Amino acid sequence: MGTEKKDRLAAVGPRLRELRRRHRLTLAGLAERTGINASTLSRLEGGTRKPTLEMLLPLAEVYAVPLDEFVGAPRTGDPRIHLKPVTRNGMTFVPLSRPGGTQAHKLLIPPRPDTEPQLSTHEGFEWVYVLAGRLRLLLGEETVVLKPGEAAEFDTHVPHWLGSDDERTVELLILFGTQGERAHLRARTP
Repeated sequence: MGTEKKDRLAAVGPRLRELRRRHRLTLAGLAERTGINASTLSRLEGGTRKPTLEMLLPLAEVYAVPLDEFVGAPRTGDPRIHLKPVTRNGMTFVPLSRPGGTQAHKLLIPPRPDTEPQLSTHEGFEWVYVLAGRLRLLLGEETVVLKPGEAAEFDTHVPHWLGSDDERTVELLILFGTQGERAHLRARTP
């Protein structure tokens, strides 16, 4: 086996540990979700146990990542991401990136004039860019209206709500990352 292949296999354990930490799972919690005992998972992450397909398949399912990500395999074939829109709370999310790390979505929010805004909080950090329409962003006690070409970023621990500011659907590009991962857009002065 070549050095490059050995290096890729040696990197599987640290990748598994990073994914588990990113998903905020304990070894016991992961064992419960995968059916692989915690001791085996610990040895996989530490590199003292070689992974098998039977072990990697449930891990890939829990982490929602392709098997290729475990070994750092180069992408091959069709580079397109097959868009599968999801509708939640009247909003349509179109994923623009693969699972893992910072997520990119196109978000379509139809006007909801009869709906009372329900502010929510969750883990993470969001960056939004208005493509079309007018976005009404409630952020804590403040209300901000953004027009096409404007962007905002905020910690999602702050109570927030996104909606259309008029009778048109608002289209957004949204980047969402775990706490500490920030997407910045800085204007340069001439």
